Amino acid sequence: MAVVGYAPGVYDLFHVGHLNVLRRAREQCDVLVAGVVSDEVCLEAKGMTPWIPLAERMEIVSALDIVDAVHAETTLDKVDAWREVGFHRIFKGDDWRGTPKGDDLVARLGEVGVEVVFFPYTAHTSSSQLRRALTAPGRAIRVAS
Repeated sequence: MAVVGYAPGVYDLFHVGHLNVLRRAREQCDVLVAGVVSDEVCLEAKGMTPWIPLAERMEIVSALDIVDAVHAETTLDKVDAWREVGFHRIFKGDDWRGTPKGDDLVARLGEVGVEVVFFPYTAHTSSSQLRRALTAPGRAIRVAS
């Protein structure tokens, strides 16, 4: 039986941290599905709207050879994603480990036989850091030519 892995994320302002999570996830499954969080769910969960629209984020992630499929996440509940995708393993950053939301994720998905795998968080690069840098007062956005 092929092991289906699921790597949810906003994947906004795609960076090396996103790539590293997807690479590590790929190593631990036969089929990798990237769950791309919708703009509405991101707003509900994080209080912000992604810079890049959902359709474009899905297109970017689906273009990666290590990703077999993408799934638009339209609810906060990962059990809903499991019902739609049918994954065996879900991959999350270790910033979730030992937190109430992480413990809840492990418990709820464990009830349906899904293993939660935590990966080290890429501390030196994050979309939040990029967003802050781009919106800092007096910050000129430099575009490479």
